[in-house]
Amino acid sequence: MFGPFERAVAFRYLRARKGERFVSVIAIFSLIGISLGVATLIIVMSVMSGFRADLLSRILGFNGHLGVYGAGNSLVDYGPLAGKIRSVPGVVAAIPVIDGTVLLSTSTGNSTGAEVRGIAQSDLRDLHAVSDHIVAGSIDQFTGKDAIAVGASLADRFGLQVGSRITLISPNGVATAFGSIPPMKSYKIVAIFRVGMSEYDSNYAFLPMQAAQIFFQMPSAATQIEVMAADPDHVAAINQDIRNVANDRELRVVDWQQSNNSFFTAVKVEENTMFLILTLIILVAAFNVISSLIMMVKDKTGDIAVLRTIGASRGSILRIFLMCGASVGVTGTGLGVVLGVLFCLNIQKIQGWVEAITGTNVFNPEVYYLAHVPARLDAGEVIQVAAMALILSLLATLYPSWRAAQTDPVEALRHE
Repeated sequence: MFGPFERAVAFRYLRARKGERFVSVIAIFSLIGISLGVATLIIVMSVMSGFRADLLSRILGFNGHLGVYGAGNSLVDYGPLAGKIRSVPGVVAAIPVIDGTVLLSTSTGNSTGAEVRGIAQSDLRDLHAVSDHIVAGSIDQFTGKDAIAVGASLADRFGLQVGSRITLISPNGVATAFGSIPPMKSYKIVAIFRVGMSEYDSNYAFLPMQAAQIFFQMPSAATQIEVMAADPDHVAAINQDIRNVANDRELRVVDWQQSNNSFFTAVKVEENTMFLILTLIILVAAFNVISSLIMMVKDKTGDIAVLRTIGASRGSILRIFLMCGASVGVTGTGLGVVLGVLFCLNIQKIQGWVEAITGTNVFNPEVYYLAHVPARLDAGEVIQVAAMALILSLLATLYPSWRAAQTDPVEALRHE
């Protein structure tokens, strides 16, 4: 497409001579603008994608992919039902749990609201989002009617450690001759977990199933069965299969897409919005390419006239200036891709350096729910960003190149 003559002239024009420095500086700033725009877009898209994937894995790893509820507030005879659910193709685990909200009080008089989940010791061991992140104590002690496991942020806030005792107070009162009295029970901390998501680490605690049934007055019952699927993106078929194995039993099956739809939709909308906003950076850089090429064409009017008189066609002139603009776009895009990918691959180190230099926490887990900056490089997204930058920069060269090709050599030489 581009001949040796056109390449030689184009690269000669890209090397600024004395008196042409201003045009060269504009081209350099255009290249830097495209590089920064591409790098920024890759970094932001990778962080947003990583944020969504990390958040999704932690939420689903903690709560399961589907929840099976009874017709009322409790699910009786849950053992046989859980066994049937485990036989459904695509189901990895079915874990009966009891969920309840309590007031948690410590021996120092501090108190806070908390979510308590009753779960069997074997099921908690299989819940790897928790069992793989025990920072103190052991799940081996998570048994009996006196044990409890709490989140690390909750423990840090009240100075709790393994062996400390905390008191749970239920909002559901027990009717007595003296009126309604809220049940309260003291438990010994046997394990402390750190999931890495602030909402769970600061608000959740686990009780053995038997202890939870006694505390919440739900003998031989659970509030739901949490179902783990092999493929979280295809839970609709499993939802129907669970209803089928339940026979005529009235159940309510809710998958993660239904229960967290608004949350993840908001994350996706934010991701798309950031993509559109940051694309404007590349668009501005593309306009810089237009301005630098227009100035180059104006500066090279005499040269264009001479080239035309010695036999260069309009197409050759067009290709020369297309190559000048394309060189800036391709080089800027390539540098931007390299910079963006390197930044994403070393984002944890960069975060550590920034925090060490500034002495501040740039990614507060209390605000962002996660304990570190996530980055998930997607080859498809990188290619999409690079292709968009190349197309915009190439489109930016069309008009100046066309103007150069339309130059009348006679008129140009007359005004020289």
